[in-house]
Amino acid sequence: MTQDHGKAFAMRLESHFGDRVVRCFSNRPGSIHTMLEEAVARRGMHEALVCGTSRLTWNELHDAAMRFGAGLRERGIGQGERVVLLLGNRNEFVIAALAVMAIGAVIVPVSTREKTPGLTYLFNNCAAAAVIHDGALGELLPPSTHAPTVRLRIAADPFPGSEDFSSLLRVDPLREPAVVEEEDVAAILYTSGTTGKPKGAMLTHFNIVHSVMHYEAVLGFNEEDRLAVVVPLSHVTGLVALMLAAVRCAGALIVVPDFRAPEFLMVAERERMTATIMVPAMYNLCLMQETIGDRDLSAWRIGGYGGAPMPLATIQAMADRFPRLTLINAYGATETASPATMTLPGDAGKRGESVGVAVPCGDIMIVDEAERELPRGEAGEVWLRGPMVVKGYWDNPAATAANFTGGYWHSGDIGSLDEEGYLSVFDRRKDMLNRGGYKIYSVEVENVLAAHPAVVEAAVVGKPCPVLGERVHVFVSVASPVSETELSSFCAQRLADYKVPEGFIIQSEPLPRNPNGKLLKRELRDRLLQASE
Repeated sequence: MTQDHGKAFAMRLESHFGDRVVRCFSNRPGSIHTMLEEAVARRGMHEALVCGTSRLTWNELHDAAMRFGAGLRERGIGQGERVVLLLGNRNEFVIAALAVMAIGAVIVPVSTREKTPGLTYLFNNCAAAAVIHDGALGELLPPSTHAPTVRLRIAADPFPGSEDFSSLLRVDPLREPAVVEEEDVAAILYTSGTTGKPKGAMLTHFNIVHSVMHYEAVLGFNEEDRLAVVVPLSHVTGLVALMLAAVRCAGALIVVPDFRAPEFLMVAERERMTATIMVPAMYNLCLMQETIGDRDLSAWRIGGYGGAPMPLATIQAMADRFPRLTLINAYGATETASPATMTLPGDAGKRGESVGVAVPCGDIMIVDEAERELPRGEAGEVWLRGPMVVKGYWDNPAATAANFTGGYWHSGDIGSLDEEGYLSVFDRRKDMLNRGGYKIYSVEVENVLAAHPAVVEAAVVGKPCPVLGERVHVFVSVASPVSETELSSFCAQRLADYKVPEGFIIQSEPLPRNPNGKLLKRELRDRLLQASE
């Protein structure tokens, strides 16, 4: 590490969020908008945002964000109010997010796969003042009677009843951004809990700034980097690890609307992509393309992955195909504002399935069921602490108290640390499935099925899949005959598409339970595996 590099990432202990003492970068911007202004000052005339044929410089992106922010203010959106972003990967997401944060309001990014019941819950839980949406998704928005706090609806494409996005760009730009404190909430990202009701993790400017600086410190992101975002911008990885990391390093963000391996490889070549973060299934799909050897991807230096383990065979295949590419495993969650651990350059394929070491400002503790620290090598629940850990859940003090202790977030994952501080994650205490990087809580699917009049009870288990990791499978006990097609359609109307079960075993007998009445999911998994043989 050079002397200048060491100074840039100097650290010190600080007190934050009332009762936390955490290691922090001492030389850091105080807000996300400050990062944007720094990017403009350094690289104003350079390319900032690429999406299809559209290209914006940092000056142009800043101007668009400040105009849109002024438009929001003119329409009465005030500091601290929540603005839902129901937008896919497109320029409008980036402009709107930066604009909302420039006026000191809070973005609430929501998956474009969400359905009306889920949107209604989220709108009311965060008391959203506005929603900015893809025109094609306008029909999914709850009526005003079901979401009474929403005063403003803006459509990125024309939609009846919503104001046109472009009309907010035709105003004079905001002269001064809002004054925010770094512990103010910048974004609320909803993550499902064991009750099935999503919890809104409150990501502050302080959290996000540290997360993007972790990527800068560990991976060396800089102004020459061209980061491609192929995962949803509404997800913590797309939002923080890629979009806002690009703002921090003042490089360029390449927005890919939908991931299709052939098109992604073409864009990566054309735009001289230097880095991206994808789920392992995406790397597998790229390797399956016959044209991959015809693409000049020599600029690609960082390949991040997370959301699921990367098979060693995939790591080796990527190393053979791209000898200059550094693969990095990034482990974290919405509650850690993206990474909590990262493998270091050179680790890929040499550390088994380790997810790496704690990020520079982070700490890891492994605890037993009595919440006592365990020695190195012993398995227990993974607790994570640092300035990137969110301060809690929106309007949910009970969940905050249950999931945070002394600044540590209880991950619910079971893992262990080795003598060198490398973390391995073995299992999940939370009953969660991982379908191609999309996390699915069983109880959410089970609660939907329980509402069907023919269903007595349902139990969701993961069916192993070599491509996606797991697929959603459900055992259903019914009181009257019902078809798989009917149950699938019932779920599809109420759940995001990736949560809809792909297989059913329907029975009239009760599901198996132990003497204490606990459902025996292990037995169901064994039955599923036997049925698949």
